[in-house]
Amino acid sequence: MEKTVVEFFAGIGLMRLGLEQTGWQVKYANDISSDKETLYTSNFGRDHFVRGDIHELATARIPTATLATASFPCTDLSLAGGRAGLQGKESSAFWGFIRILSEFKEQDRIPPLVLLENVVGFLTSHQGADLHLALQALNRLGYAVDAIILDAAWFVPQSRQRLFIIGVQREYREKAPSSLPLASPVRPKALVDFMLHHPDISWCITPLPSPPSRTISLAEVLEELPDEHSDWWSKERADYLLNQMSDRHRSQAEEMRQAQSWSYGTVFRRMRQGKSMAELRTDGIAGCLRTPKGGSARQILVRLGYGRYDVRLLTGRECARLMGTPDSFLLEVPLNQALFAFGDAVCVPVVTWLSENYLIPLYREISVG
Repeated sequence: MEKTVVEFFAGIGLMRLGLEQTGWQVKYANDISSDKETLYTSNFGRDHFVRGDIHELATARIPTATLATASFPCTDLSLAGGRAGLQGKESSAFWGFIRILSEFKEQDRIPPLVLLENVVGFLTSHQGADLHLALQALNRLGYAVDAIILDAAWFVPQSRQRLFIIGVQREYREKAPSSLPLASPVRPKALVDFMLHHPDISWCITPLPSPPSRTISLAEVLEELPDEHSDWWSKERADYLLNQMSDRHRSQAEEMRQAQSWSYGTVFRRMRQGKSMAELRTDGIAGCLRTPKGGSARQILVRLGYGRYDVRLLTGRECARLMGTPDSFLLEVPLNQALFAFGDAVCVPVVTWLSENYLIPLYREISVG
């Protein structure tokens, strides 16, 4: 059994980057977005990429693999979205993935392992009913399942929690542990409570080590743009942002400005009681990168010190670094296209850690089982 992967909702290939670092080989990749296809194929070539709607893919043309991954759309599951759930226009693409797995099963070549990734809002969508439906669907296909939550902030200076669901065909783990876990960093209380309240699900829980401690801060991923660079905002625009801050955040910014050293923070604009507010974060971690469908989703960088207050948007390269990609990753697309791509992606070192500590040991176990 080889470490081969077919990936769906492949995006720009960050799931692939994380898996390849631990020896997995991608044989097929699919996504519906032409913009994401541009970035994916410029970095990985066109050999394995098929653009198209997952509901219309011909399963017979998809190669057999050991692992199938699906980072399906979060729009209808996110707290920031409409919460239409798995019946929503975009997140219902999950059922296209289930169709493909079902047809794989009919063809007697279902992948032994599956990996799903989505926002933590999946856990609470329709009071947990959507996640329950998804897990039941995997169970019906012969998968015993596990779930964990990983935060990119353990690896890179970005706050980004994501829910990962791992499925393994029961025939490979008939004697696997199924006792439900105690709360831990990777399985917080809300997730464990969900597991306890759904004993009908065929669980297959694997103990995991504690996640690592991050070693880099926001300042270390920033590009050194000269003061005259066009990305820096005008004084009027920067002052307008400052005036949108609460008294507490504005006071904090002023204190940082008077220091005899540079410090950095990030800002999101949010609606509070019908008013646009600028919320400042100064703990050395960026907020979660988002898809910039609206102006409020674009993360703003502030540089303060030596009596100065400078403002600009994060660059595409900075977003790439916040997702753990190497600087060799090609970004030859417009800024908004890059921001959308990274806001929709998975954090590379998170995937690598998950593979090293879960998928690879599981692969070895089922390979000799």
